[in-house]
Amino acid sequence: MSTQTAPTPVDRLQRPLRDLRLSVIEACNFRCGYCMPADKVPDDYGLDAASRLSFDEIETLVRGFVRVGVTKLRLTGGEPLLRKRLPELIARLSRIGELEDLALTTNGSLLAGQAGALREAGLRRLTVSLDALDPELFRRLSGGRGELADVLAGIDAAVAAGFQRLKINCVIQRGVNEDQLFPLLAHFRGSGHVLRFIEYMDVGTCNGWRPEQTVRSAELRDRIAARWPLRALDANYRGEVASRYAFADGGGEIGFVSSISEPFCGDCHRARVSADGRLYTCLFAADGSDLRPTLAHGEQALAERVAGLWSRRADRYSELRALPAVRGRKHVEMYLIGG
Repeated sequence: MSTQTAPTPVDRLQRPLRDLRLSVIEACNFRCGYCMPADKVPDDYGLDAASRLSFDEIETLVRGFVRVGVTKLRLTGGEPLLRKRLPELIARLSRIGELEDLALTTNGSLLAGQAGALREAGLRRLTVSLDALDPELFRRLSGGRGELADVLAGIDAAVAAGFQRLKINCVIQRGVNEDQLFPLLAHFRGSGHVLRFIEYMDVGTCNGWRPEQTVRSAELRDRIAARWPLRALDANYRGEVASRYAFADGGGEIGFVSSISEPFCGDCHRARVSADGRLYTCLFAADGSDLRPTLAHGEQALAERVAGLWSRRADRYSELRALPAVRGRKHVEMYLIGG
């Protein structure tokens, strides 16, 4: 029996709320320059558990979002695998019957030791971030914290645990890791996994983003198609963020997430909640709304609060970023809301 108690709210642009991205921890064991650069974020950032939502609060929060129509939940960070007893939380969330999808995004470095427990707990899908296959470049991109071998071992462990068709997310930056395009493609072609290229975005304020650092999806598609012809695929569902393509020779699928060159704000039905319980209605929002006081009153109160906040939403930053009125506006840091 459905717990949804009210019509799904729509925002001012008539977009429903369907997808929740929930950070379970602000800490990360990497210091990637486009997200959490080491010179801006100390090593011990986010390790204090006092400010995080408890498992009870998280379950209440998710059940509240389900009441207003959310059917997809993605756990993020920071690095979510740093959250202690994470499989216990996933087991609790997997029992919420109205959730059609329960996924997690990770840098993969800790995945080898946890993949089996995550699968057994009820996690359905995994996304792994991977920006290079050259070990030294990978280490440098992770701020000197990561080892490529650990991530590849994590991917193998996930497959062994029963996860299929992982999404492998890659951010190509101009002059930084462009030479990794074809090694990544060659590695994952035929694997059954979906390699997705995400345009480098102006998320947060600490990465010093400049437009010329972005390699646009169309350019990458042209490069790839010159070696391996591609054919376009239909979206799996309305609002899917990635444009899908298949290798014409049957080598599998790739995707492109093009927030800079092809904004998809018009179909955005995603909300984001930080580890301390703040709701952000856009990846590029400046401020969030504190949900924690409402959580003390239960899932119905939370549902009513979220519905009210969502109904006032008018975010469409990616469509407006070139306008003087929004250029240079402060954004929430990506490591707080998981991208």
